[in-house]
Amino acid sequence: MPAPELSWDDFLRVDVRVGTVVAARPLPGARRPACQLRIDFGPEIGLKNSSAQITHHYAPADLVGRQVLAVVNFPPKQIGRFLSEVLVTGFADAEGHIVLAAVAGPVPNGSRLV
Repeated sequence: MPAPELSWDDFLRVDVRVGTVVAARPLPGARRPACQLRIDFGPEIGLKNSSAQITHHYAPADLVGRQVLAVVNFPPKQIGRFLSEVLVTGFADAEGHIVLAAVAGPVPNGSRLV
């Protein structure tokens, strides 16, 4: 079932940007397997950290250089000793494993979803 209808202003409050993963490694101590990502969102936003439960479909080495979509205006979330600053977006596959949302072609880091 779709979420409740929202206004254009509601949509604009969610700041979704594209960034390039510059570093990725397993997140030690996570209750559920996760990767810790370092993502470059360009000069306006800079480098941000994210924890992502995407280990079923992605190895850390395969993520470096990949562009991802992330919500950059949520408050940071402490995950064990790691501070996740942005929420990387994706969709659950038929078994509930996350598949990353992606852009169809390269765009400048920091570009906003419109």
